[in-house]
Amino acid sequence: MTADAADKRDWTPRVSSAMLARLTARAAVAEPSDATPVEAPFTGETLGQVRLGTAADVEQAAAAARAAQAAWARWPVGERSAIVLRFHDLLIERAHEALDVVQLETGKARRDALEEVLDVAIQARYYAHTAAAYLRPRRRKGTLPVATRAWELRHPRGVVGIITPWNYPLTLTAGDAIPALLAGNGVVLKPDVQTPFSGLWAADLLAEAGLPDGLLQVVTGRGAPLGVPIIEAVDYLLFTGSTAAGRVVATEAAERLTPCGLELGGKNPLLVLPDADLGKAVRGAARAICSNTGQSCISVERLYVHADVYDAFVPALAEALRSVRLGAQLDFAPDMGSLKSAKQLAAVSGHVDDAVAKGAEVLAGGRARPDLGPYFYEPTLLAGVTEEMALCRDETFGPVAAVYRCDSVDDMVERANDSAFGLNASIWTRDVAVGRAIAARLQVGGVNINEGYAATWSSASPMGGVKDSGSGRRHGAPGILQYTQTQTVAAQRLIPVGTPPFLRHDQYARAMLLGLRALRRVPWFDRLGRGS
Repeated sequence: MTADAADKRDWTPRVSSAMLARLTARAAVAEPSDATPVEAPFTGETLGQVRLGTAADVEQAAAAARAAQAAWARWPVGERSAIVLRFHDLLIERAHEALDVVQLETGKARRDALEEVLDVAIQARYYAHTAAAYLRPRRRKGTLPVATRAWELRHPRGVVGIITPWNYPLTLTAGDAIPALLAGNGVVLKPDVQTPFSGLWAADLLAEAGLPDGLLQVVTGRGAPLGVPIIEAVDYLLFTGSTAAGRVVATEAAERLTPCGLELGGKNPLLVLPDADLGKAVRGAARAICSNTGQSCISVERLYVHADVYDAFVPALAEALRSVRLGAQLDFAPDMGSLKSAKQLAAVSGHVDDAVAKGAEVLAGGRARPDLGPYFYEPTLLAGVTEEMALCRDETFGPVAAVYRCDSVDDMVERANDSAFGLNASIWTRDVAVGRAIAARLQVGGVNINEGYAATWSSASPMGGVKDSGSGRRHGAPGILQYTQTQTVAAQRLIPVGTPPFLRHDQYARAMLLGLRALRRVPWFDRLGRGS
């Protein structure tokens, strides 16, 4: 595949070896240090080198972030927000540079890289405009009506650790660091060693926007030697990654009483109801399977289609997947890019080959495309997937989905819930009220109605999973409040808490019990205690 003359500017990377060397030097890793190559998936060639941090580097980075955080916590929230808005503006100005960095180190299509840039800009704008409201002191009901006045305060935790995977190297670094910083924390960020440059690029841009020196520390390196030191050094940890790794992180954090949020794996279902608009459902399902080359925790891997529309929907979806344009280009022509690595290609191929060997039918795709690049794999749809196949229940993390015929909506819901995972789901119906009723029955953290995966990824709405998909939430109020500690301050006046000097204890007891009986009949009184 070649580019025409009009696309030449998009084919010229805005990423130079000098730029990558500058980003590498930004890492909080002591010199001299060992280094490891970062592979460009489009070609399999080395994109650059990144330093391998050690436990000592983590300790020094956390100390530096903690020193800078002490002053940062005293900044007015509005001044912190002004820096984040400057970052927002710089990100938009240099969007194509960001797109190149993300594409070159992940191999994803440009339209998928664009989702990351747009998302980070949206998160930056949203939290910059709402942080003050989320973080302000709130009046609360005191112990005794009138006599006790109480306030809830929000304080930064101190230093936040953020450990991110390789599949969304800009969204899951900058997008998670921004609310932590706005809440008044320092941050120690460890991007995945396979995709370090996007996070380093974002840190560089935040510094240019005016973020104080030392506040955001990026430690590059492999997860195993750095995970425990980060947990030991920080006051809160946000981890995004596989369920297996999440279990290890949770165990280590619990041992040290380090609070943490975990966003883990998914095996997300898509339900097509009998009244669905099949044209829209086909397009939405294809996008939900192929977005980010299927390497997304919220992408679709299981499709439950009502028998009334199965014979119309499935061939149309298979054709849509066969029509997906693959390519290794720094422009918007391809619909889908490459898998990240040889390891990921082996995992995806292994799931499909195992299923086919055990009797599954390939309706679309099912093969690697080395003619396009070392790790390309076709969008794949399988029927006849059964329990003995790994693809049935294990997360594939590639552009592969299994489709199942269902006789009723109850059957669809039951099968959708029959999973260890519970992150995201999709429902297609013309009746949104029906969709909402079904959504409430699904055991997942987010449900998209008439959208494949992205509607629930909202700056204002909490996002996260249940069951083996993790705990905690990003976005919305939880997305910034998780980085804070609450403090209650109460002032007593007029009378003490307890028996006042002018009453006997038995008189006080009678008065309090009569008061409680009376307040039971005025529920609005307790609703006032929600604060403002």
